[in-house]
Amino acid sequence: MKKSLLALAALGAFAGVAHAQSSVTLYGIIDEGFNINTNSGGSHLYNLSSGVLQGSRFGLRGTEDLGGGLKAVFVLENGFDVNSGKLGQGGLMFGRQAYVGLSSQFGTVTLGRQYDSVVDYVGPLEAGDQWGGYIAAHPGDLDNFNNAYRVNNAIKFTSANYAGLTFGGLYSLGGVAGDYSRNQIFSAGVGYNNGPLVLGAGYLNVRNPNVSFFGNSTSGTVNAAVANVSSPVYSGYGSAHTYQVIGAGGAYTFGAATIGATYSNVKFYDIGSSFASAAFAGQTATFNNGEINFKYQLTPALLVGAAYDYTRGSSLNGNDSAKYHQGSAGVDYFLSKRTDVYIIGVYQHASGTDSTGKPAVAAINGLTASSNDNQFTARVGIRHKF
Repeated sequence: MKKSLLALAALGAFAGVAHAQSSVTLYGIIDEGFNINTNSGGSHLYNLSSGVLQGSRFGLRGTEDLGGGLKAVFVLENGFDVNSGKLGQGGLMFGRQAYVGLSSQFGTVTLGRQYDSVVDYVGPLEAGDQWGGYIAAHPGDLDNFNNAYRVNNAIKFTSANYAGLTFGGLYSLGGVAGDYSRNQIFSAGVGYNNGPLVLGAGYLNVRNPNVSFFGNSTSGTVNAAVANVSSPVYSGYGSAHTYQVIGAGGAYTFGAATIGATYSNVKFYDIGSSFASAAFAGQTATFNNGEINFKYQLTPALLVGAAYDYTRGSSLNGNDSAKYHQGSAGVDYFLSKRTDVYIIGVYQHASGTDSTGKPAVAAINGLTASSNDNQFTARVGIRHKF
């Protein structure tokens, strides 16, 4: 009997140790607010919307200590709409992220649906990722700095932190028998964050982007013959053979102020005859985007920010190149560590010829495009983190 009691006690102690070495955390964000849009396809629009400053979500994050410095890690993260309760990312159960992997002192390797390196290393330096939300992202989020698109079937490596220096890469298998390059995606990036200086650079290359990248947020089977981009900024180029992004950015903090800048070069190689004027077929469209942003922490609870963004497209077949000027401003007040209220305003002006071969119209990211070359939107919102 004594031996049995001792064995039970030992097993109980072991179970306690195992439990202490593993953890699962439930977390989430609820972001809701009221919007004004001066031109939504030709009409004023007043509505409530979810997930503008940050996407509304809930998720599970877990880790298990395997010993010897090795850990098992996983994340399952769902996006949803507060107003309707429907799933985000086209109805996917874990549309934001879903991965599992191993972590060691050298870095982490994960498998699943994940973020590319441009999102990881350059995205945080854009105003939209800080205080402006997706409406302050670059037109159509054409460089994916604001994480409009995720990567399926991805193998990803993220290094450990070496005195502020980190780096990583991602490869997505296309999954097409006999053609390993079709639908493949690869990405790499590097970042430095030490003291007042933050720097980041990233590269993204996507084959058959209409299906493999722009179409991976839909429920059901993606139709290659249907455009999976709604923004006229680049919807006409979605049939390109390859989509490529080169991005870089930096920020410097002095006192309560931070000034930052980002740059991206975006190319759509070998445009197909679908979704655009046939005159664009076989050509390469290029966008250059530059942003300068500023934020100031007036008090520990009050943040203000402003940004200017300029996007210029290439001139195809002698058309005037599309140009987009965008200004953003925001105020964020924290009621507590987990709850804040905010105001964001964004104005955009367009000119030239857009990807559809028509006169460019203003198209603030995430909104229905304007019927003319100007568009303004404002939002008052509340965000709660748990």
